[in-house]
Amino acid sequence: MSGPLLIIAAGGTGGHMFPAQALAEAMLAKGWSVKLSTDARGARYAGGFPPDVEIETLSSATFARGGLLAKAIVPFRVFGGVLAAVWKMYRDKPAVVVGFGGYPSIPAVAAAWILRRPRALHEQNGVLGRVNKFFAKHVDAVACGTWPTDLPEGVEGHEVGNPVRSEILDRAGAGYIEPGDYPMSILVMGGSQGARILSDIVPAAIAALPDSLRRNIRVDQQAREEDLERVTAFYREAEIKADVKPFFKDVPRRMSECQLVIARSGASTVADISIIGRPSILVPYAAATGDHQTVNAQGLVDAQAAKLLQEADFTVENLTASILGVITHPDKANLMARAALGCGKPDATQRLVALVDSLREHPLSTEAHT
Repeated sequence: MSGPLLIIAAGGTGGHMFPAQALAEAMLAKGWSVKLSTDARGARYAGGFPPDVEIETLSSATFARGGLLAKAIVPFRVFGGVLAAVWKMYRDKPAVVVGFGGYPSIPAVAAAWILRRPRALHEQNGVLGRVNKFFAKHVDAVACGTWPTDLPEGVEGHEVGNPVRSEILDRAGAGYIEPGDYPMSILVMGGSQGARILSDIVPAAIAALPDSLRRNIRVDQQAREEDLERVTAFYREAEIKADVKPFFKDVPRRMSECQLVIARSGASTVADISIIGRPSILVPYAAATGDHQTVNAQGLVDAQAAKLLQEADFTVENLTASILGVITHPDKANLMARAALGCGKPDATQRLVALVDSLREHPLSTEAHT
């Protein structure tokens, strides 16, 4: 590797990995070397990273999964990962370390603190995740994807926005085709932790639409593996054109071609919607820490770019009415699309790049760096 080294520490969900990927792409373009520090689970979600990014797997764990035995060995796995990270970081001497949250980021961020390397966190949501909250007072800077972000007392946040992948930026502000009496597309996306309720409600809500509308609609829906068969069968029996998969590799294309997005309000999804500019119906994941998905959605909702349906109100009847409120009112749909664009921060990646550059030149903490 050549050029200064950036270590990116990130967990195994798209919410952590997509903005981390965006930073990696930008820093490589600036001539930096980039290493992704994650665990074995996180490495499985790193397929979108450029091939020049070295992927380093370290041991980590969470108390949120497994039985009593699994929870009992968590401290030992984390400690082992931190020791390995300290050794590797002492050898590699990274110019900057940036953590994006998730328990797989613990070893690298902890090692950066121990060795006093310049370090920052990027928090995608409006409420700090558990790992970022723990480290917030032990880093040089906290970059915020959703503004304002609820931060611990004494911690100053930097409004950055959520970086999006280059494939999303390539579709920024893509022309919106308003709903009408012709083929239309609805994109349905649920996060890795909460897609089941969308599989339960969305197909029935679309089937309840008037025949004159339903015959024009095509649905692209992400669903869990265990829900694929029943969701696909429902659409087939209802004679609704649908493509149902656990994961879409071409979300930017599908989003830019759709008339409406129905989705969880994860930070990356909200960022993608606002960069491309599409009307949306957002369903916050009720069990999210600090109800952060409601906070994430608020900007789009306040701008009248999105309709918010909490899980308690997410019924077939309410969703059908909300869909009709968009696809039968093309002028409103156009206004929602433009309002979504107004919420976007297409320069979020460059803002984060500037923060990384500043940490390399002038670390913000008073601690001496080795």
